[in-house]
Amino acid sequence: MAYESPLLRRPGAVAPPDDHPDAGVPWHWGDPFAEQRTATRGVAVVDRSHRQIITVTGEERLSWLHLVISQHVTGLRDGEGTEALVLDSQGRIDAHLVLAHIGEKVFLDTDPGATATTALPKGGEKQTLLEYFEAMKFWSKVEILDATDDWAMLTLLGPEVPSLLDRFGIELGTGPYAVARFEGGVARRMPWPGPSSVDLLIPRQELGEWWTRLTDAGARPAGSWAFDALRVESLRPKLGVDTDERTIPHEVNWIGSAAHVAKGCYRGQETVAKVHNVGKPPRNMVLLHLDGSQEIYPETGDPVRLGERTVGRVGSVAQHHELGPIALALLKRSTPMDAELAAGDTDRTAAASVDPDSLPREHTAPGREAAQRLRG
Repeated sequence: MAYESPLLRRPGAVAPPDDHPDAGVPWHWGDPFAEQRTATRGVAVVDRSHRQIITVTGEERLSWLHLVISQHVTGLRDGEGTEALVLDSQGRIDAHLVLAHIGEKVFLDTDPGATATTALPKGGEKQTLLEYFEAMKFWSKVEILDATDDWAMLTLLGPEVPSLLDRFGIELGTGPYAVARFEGGVARRMPWPGPSSVDLLIPRQELGEWWTRLTDAGARPAGSWAFDALRVESLRPKLGVDTDERTIPHEVNWIGSAAHVAKGCYRGQETVAKVHNVGKPPRNMVLLHLDGSQEIYPETGDPVRLGERTVGRVGSVAQHHELGPIALALLKRSTPMDAELAAGDTDRTAAASVDPDSLPREHTAPGREAAQRLRG
């Protein structure tokens, strides 16, 4: 049965369309643009209780995770977090995770329904992420549990988040992914979609109570519409929306933040290392500004065209309170980034231009540079 947050039954909550990737939690609370403004100027709270929560415990929790995810975590200290990926054998992205290590337990939160390519020989089929982790457990001294029924996530956004945390006695480090316990829950600082973003993991049975406490303390209710608009602005992809079945980490800014280029011993690391050291990704994720003079906009998966030629695909599409209609898109490296593009299909095509500030920094592959020196 599809998840439905109890907060959707609160006055003012508006549910997203049925096929929305964040179905099950409020889309907005009546004024999505005002919610965005509050999330950038004050403090807002977003219901993200639809996310799947997995916990990993046991004395080998970090060494085991180090072998099955793309991030370097053997030295992840208590009170620290990070982001990571699960890749297939070709380095294509299966799942995106955010970690929090606290009290000899690692919390992994991911998109609902997350899957991974089976590790069985002659496989290729998908299995749930939990099934994949269990299949990779072997004799490791770890316990892996789906804790989604026990924990729910709320996200705080805005420059006044520190003051709100102080009101609840939550002491959290200032560095990205800092993790701390508070009365019955876990707080994790995030570097996106804003500089003061904080995720709160709370007991699921207390979701309504914590929502009331936070909103009574001054946090404005905000929906996934506001969260996504700020995520798009900050160039952070959403798996399955800004990625397709061919996407590798280099294309969507997940090298470094979620995939370690020097760590071996994880599935897909050969592709990660090869593209980083001697190659270039075939596509780049960029921010598109869309023509705002029409009412119908492109949808996820629609083509991006240069003239008659398809040069990319549309990912997340958002209405931003300051930037207007914007979208993330994967474009071929050969695409002239100053060209006039068209995003969308049939009757929902809009003129589009690439935001120059979203262009990835040109990466000099160390292996290719060394080979050029050897050739003289």
